[in-house]
Amino acid sequence: MTDSKNRTNSILVQGSILAIASFISRLVGLIYRVPLTAIIGKTGNDYYGTAYSVYSILLIISSYSLPLAVSKLVSTRVAQGEMKNARKMFRGAMLFALISGGTAGTILFAFADVFAGWLQTPLAAIALRVLAPVLLVTAIVGVFRGFFQGMRTMIPTAVSQIIEQIANAVVSVLAAYFLFSYGAKVGAVLGNSEFGAAYGAAGGTLGTATGCFAALIFMFILYMMYKKTFNRKLRKDHTHKEESIGQVFHIILITVIPVILSTTLYNITSLVEMYIFKNVAVAQEYPVREISEWWGVYNGEFLVLQNVPISIASAMASTSVPALSASYAEGDRKGVRSQIRSVTRFIMAISFPCMVGLMVLSQPLMVLLFGDADPISGKMLFYGALAVPFYSLSTLSNGILQGIDKMKIPVRNAALTIIFHVLMLLVLMVVFHMNIFAVVIANIFNGLFLTILNDLSVKRYSGVRLNIKKTYLIPLLSAVIMGAFVYLAYFVVDYIVGITAVSVLIATLVGLFSYFVLIIKLKGITEDELYRFPKGGTLIALARKMHLL
Repeated sequence: MTDSKNRTNSILVQGSILAIASFISRLVGLIYRVPLTAIIGKTGNDYYGTAYSVYSILLIISSYSLPLAVSKLVSTRVAQGEMKNARKMFRGAMLFALISGGTAGTILFAFADVFAGWLQTPLAAIALRVLAPVLLVTAIVGVFRGFFQGMRTMIPTAVSQIIEQIANAVVSVLAAYFLFSYGAKVGAVLGNSEFGAAYGAAGGTLGTATGCFAALIFMFILYMMYKKTFNRKLRKDHTHKEESIGQVFHIILITVIPVILSTTLYNITSLVEMYIFKNVAVAQEYPVREISEWWGVYNGEFLVLQNVPISIASAMASTSVPALSASYAEGDRKGVRSQIRSVTRFIMAISFPCMVGLMVLSQPLMVLLFGDADPISGKMLFYGALAVPFYSLSTLSNGILQGIDKMKIPVRNAALTIIFHVLMLLVLMVVFHMNIFAVVIANIFNGLFLTILNDLSVKRYSGVRLNIKKTYLIPLLSAVIMGAFVYLAYFVVDYIVGITAVSVLIATLVGLFSYFVLIIKLKGITEDELYRFPKGGTLIALARKMHLL
């Protein structure tokens, strides 16, 4: 019982560290996208987003699953005291990363023109070629991160993510600025005004490459520093049965392939919806520039904001897998259920207020961050924010199912979801002529459908039963009431001051304060749970001073 409780606490503590790092990384990413968008424009965002969509699929196929898989395999062996086998898993995964990352990078570089042309954005090929070597580097970094996560510390991953994003932000903006200017000159000679945006987008992806190299250097140095400690643990390991390299590769493949399939299907939706949207919109004779700008807003503004809260769920999922795998391997089903309940409540307590906040401040945020006063952009964020809790839950449940060795279930659920998503998008585009809003609405229902399927699977295979009132209803009610305070605060301050940045900041602070009060007063979170949050002791002291506890 004590081990189970400690492991649950560890998930929340380590998950909180990784969640904060992911949030900071996303925040830095959001901040640098503001000047980047100002430099490359909506059309440049389209090239940038198109390149990333293709890159992301190859990343998923080649290496995205590695941190999760390596952490699962290493943590299971560490829990059983098999340090030598844990090292073999690490080395085998590194070899796999070199092969898969190198192959994917070669394919991306060689077929950049084909991919870009297929998605009606031929100039995105420039950015795609810049991203090609990143696939190899990311694969290697992923193995290092998975190793440390398997050793039950999220700090190396957290710090490396922040370093990566800061380097990315600085280089992206500078490179985009200089390359946009260069591209504009090239375009003037060739008679194509879009070259500036295309080269500017390539500058943005150059920042991604720089960030990944910075993360690799950091992780390698850290690993070399940790090697002495790890070697001491190896000397204490008296495992008689060591796994052969053949067994290691077999285990890695059977672990990685289901994760690859599920995450590929889970993320390929963006590529499929881009292909359908652009080709159907062209067939419906919308202006090509308008189509490009719509997608630029959707991919470069809306999704950037939507993914900030979802990144917290992704961090919690990454943290949950090693601990869940260890508990499951030990037959501790009660501990598994306790961990699932805790992380789910944590995610819901964060995703609901994020959803409401994005909805209430949709137009002001678009104006403040991207200088985009177009009502269409604000409506995209308003409606699209409804997907935040669904994608947060489905991301978490995906990790939970992998952690309890139900690797094939997420694959099946993702396959069913993408069929549903494609059919819905086609109906909304072809029958109802909803243009970019067809993508936004289909995105919401895609998240809902996947959440339902994953949730049913988690309940079936873990036996967990969640407290509906505490997990969903109280956080949602608290968030809705908070939304009313945020709405009122924004418009009162905006009427008096008339400065969007000040109005959004004060409204956000009002939202944080009111939600904190509401969720405690409505008993949506206990003192013990609050203590597990980052700076939990400070939060409890504050709550006591306010007579909330």
